[in-house]
Amino acid sequence: MEFRRLGRSGLTISEIAYGNWLTHGSQVEEDAAVACIRAALDAGITTFDTADVYAETRAEAVLGRALKNERREGLEVFTKVYFPTGPGHNDRGLGRKHIMESIDNSLRRLQTDYVDLYQAHRYDHSTPLEETMEAFADVVRSGKALYIGVSEWTADQLRAAHGLARELQVPLISNQPQYSALWRVIEGEVVPASEELGIGQIVWSPIAQGALTGKYKPGAPLPADSRATDDKGGASMVAGWLRDDVLERVQRLRPLADQAGLSLAQLAVAWVLQNSNVSAAIIGASRPEQVTENVGAAGVTLDAELLQGIDDILDPVVERDPGLTAGHESNS
Repeated sequence: MEFRRLGRSGLTISEIAYGNWLTHGSQVEEDAAVACIRAALDAGITTFDTADVYAETRAEAVLGRALKNERREGLEVFTKVYFPTGPGHNDRGLGRKHIMESIDNSLRRLQTDYVDLYQAHRYDHSTPLEETMEAFADVVRSGKALYIGVSEWTADQLRAAHGLARELQVPLISNQPQYSALWRVIEGEVVPASEELGIGQIVWSPIAQGALTGKYKPGAPLPADSRATDDKGGASMVAGWLRDDVLERVQRLRPLADQAGLSLAQLAVAWVLQNSNVSAAIIGASRPEQVTENVGAAGVTLDAELLQGIDDILDPVVERDPGLTAGHESNS
């Protein structure tokens, strides 16, 4: 495993992080989820990402139980707040009440006294940013989080939040966007702003919900055990990539992966790690062997000719529109 600094902070994290978004507590039984976490630890992963909303709070609890006997100082545990976690009108968003209650609930489920990074899961258009940042500052000053971050925020939102964080003297160090060789919407605006501000990217879905693994073939039936056939496992998210024009081009990447001595999944994870603003790529798994395979992307350097070859193949199907960053959306 290789390690990188998160943005310009002093926090070092594993360049491949383990996330339990779609699996733990919902799609995968706990024994299998714990086996995946053990495989991540055995592979040298020290960074674990979750959120209070995943599997209706169960994902945090699964992660907490799996990591309970590990040395806490040797781990970086990240979670998030924003999406609804209950039926009440204050059980959502980035208002002070929800943030202060949510951090306590997350710590209880995770069985830890603090998280290394507490992230705003989306931008809250209905709450003053000043209120949100002041609440996050109080979470940090109380010792319940060491750093703060955001997820899927636009360049302008990052700049505004970073300015407030500096005034409040708390470290805003990260953004967690979707990023892959197929989904590059952060490159035009978010990455340049983040480089300017010292914010690092912790990217999710580096294999485009499985589309970049090559397991989906153009014109062929969907594999029976795949995410695309499981409504609980993110079928709706991968569906957008299951077009023959996309899948045909992914298959054309296979010779390049072979040339690099990588599987298609490893090539996809290694590709996002070539971006110097990316501090970590989050992988998920329903089976331990998936963890082992993806970790093979750690420390890989892809040469310029190979990167150009990937671009040449994928260019017609790549999404680059910065307007698709989730932070542009309203809360309505």
